[in-house]
Amino acid sequence: MSQVQFVKVKDTDDGIRLNRWFLKYYPDLPLSRLQKLLRTKQVKVDGKKCETATRLISGQEIRVPPLQDDIMTDNRTSVSKRDAEFVRSLVIYKDENIIVLNKPSGLAVQGGTNTKRHIDGMLSALCFENDEAPKLVHRIDKDTSGILLLARNRQYAELLTKAFKNKEIKKTYLAVVQGCPKQKKMIIDAPLLKQGERMVVAADGQKALSEMRVLDNAGDRFALVELSPQTGRTHQLRAHMKYIGNPIVGDDRYFIERKAKINDIADKLYLHAYKIDLTDIYKKLVITAEVPEYFKQVFDSFGWRLK
Repeated sequence: MSQVQFVKVKDTDDGIRLNRWFLKYYPDLPLSRLQKLLRTKQVKVDGKKCETATRLISGQEIRVPPLQDDIMTDNRTSVSKRDAEFVRSLVIYKDENIIVLNKPSGLAVQGGTNTKRHIDGMLSALCFENDEAPKLVHRIDKDTSGILLLARNRQYAELLTKAFKNKEIKKTYLAVVQGCPKQKKMIIDAPLLKQGERMVVAADGQKALSEMRVLDNAGDRFALVELSPQTGRTHQLRAHMKYIGNPIVGDDRYFIERKAKINDIADKLYLHAYKIDLTDIYKKLVITAEVPEYFKQVFDSFGWRLK
């Protein structure tokens, strides 16, 4: 849009707040940009100064200045229209307090050295009807796919952050591993210590507990396992599976001797954050995230089925 427009409020929008109206008709315009346009009086209603909370009346005329409708900007970064649509496509659950994404493998949660594209930089595209972007309350590894929980307001950001810290939220992962664990079900109790960019089992490391259960297997070549971390150490599941002799397929950090790979199937880490259980703290809610296509290819190859 390259010139000023004057748009009349429809009967169907009678009573709607101004910020909600812009969200409806200009979804790629961030709240921070709208607020600036209001402060500088570039947006007006019937020629008068207005605010985000101004209630509109059918027939009123809104002055809409020239907008770059292909770019969303906020105070931290810019979000292209393409990225905005992409991150919205990851949403698998949304209500007034939380948003749940099914994050793909290879996409970082937060930025860092040489990491310019990440979930944190796209959060402004997930405001929807709210005035503020959702907040991160936990992280998963860049190469791990699956559930990422976001809080839509400060109250739930604090509640969920505390719940993760106190281990009140149960997370369940699916992994394809090299070989088949000797025990079908076990608790891996092995303290972990950071050594360079890897975590290693060490007597003087931090306490780390992981629950492991074999769901299916392809003889002694590969197995599908369910993993539930009881503590929250960096790379905990990856380090623990390496420790018991069954490294996760595609893990080139913890299986450096010979990267585990199944034929010519996707060269990715086969670790997926499959389920999150909020039963004890929120609406008795349990959410699952569909496994990615490269997981499904392995399932089809070995005839595995999730019950």
